Amino acid sequence: MIPTSHFELFDLAPAFDIDIARLEQAYRAMQSRVHPDRFATAASADRRAAMQWAVRANEAYATMKDPLKRAVHLLELRGADIGAENNTAMEPAFLMAQMEWREAAEDAREAKNIDELSRLLDKLRDDKRVRYAKLGAWLDSHADAPATEAVRQLMFLEKVQSDIGESIAALEDA
Repeated sequence: MIPTSHFELFDLAPAFDIDIARLEQAYRAMQSRVHPDRFATAASADRRAAMQWAVRANEAYATMKDPLKRAVHLLELRGADIGAENNTAMEPAFLMAQMEWREAAEDAREAKNIDELSRLLDKLRDDKRVRYAKLGAWLDSHADAPATEAVRQLMFLEKVQSDIGESIAALEDA
């Protein structure tokens, strides 16, 4: 039976802050046990089972390595609905800040100002670090409502960061 919790799969306590080295060690151990190549001559059912375990381990590992995905998983395990697809209601101050970041990025992109885009990216990374620290504290104290809001905000920030990174790459390639 494949565990539904990524934490359980890798024998980690369900928490936001995890030991990444321990995660990697558990992942490598799991892969060495279930890698499909080890089952190349096994019965068809055993090969399928090994493939399912390997896919599950890869998906779980990718989620656990990414702090935002890990937070989402932890909240889902607690029954919290992130509602990212249909709940875009956020604090007005955050929405204003997001609009300002996007406008500043668009202005810098139009001016072909890579330095300004890089500065915006640095500011965004600093803001995200602060938000991740708060998120971790909320998750540790089981304050799921503010943690859920923080996750949605971080999803927006990840998108803005990605857009700015793409703009820098496009300007550098031009």
